[in-house]
Amino acid sequence: MKFRPLHDRVVVRRAEGDLMSKGGIMIPDTAKEKPQEGEVIAVGPGLRDESGKLMPLDVKTGDAILFGKWSGTEIRIDGEDLLIMKEADIMGIFEKTEGATRKVA
Repeated sequence: MKFRPLHDRVVVRRAEGDLMSKGGIMIPDTAKEKPQEGEVIAVGPGLRDESGKLMPLDVKTGDAILFGKWSGTEIRIDGEDLLIMKEADIMGIFEKTEGATRKVA
């Protein structure tokens, strides 16, 4: 199924968290705190200003982002758990630096 968010909404795939705590104790998924990082997989067209001009979003598909702890609504599309949130809930975009690799999802 293809899903297209409306207005200033984005669809995010949450980053996979660590499987173990620092002490090496396994933590069940239900007790783990969910990561606040993810990858944008779909973006809406943006909002319109007072004159009707479309204001595009600052994020784009593929961006690695940081978002608020309570941001977004959990949804399930094609068996995958995703988040849908407004662009305003996104705190920043991780910039790629030369020589560094960062795997978010």
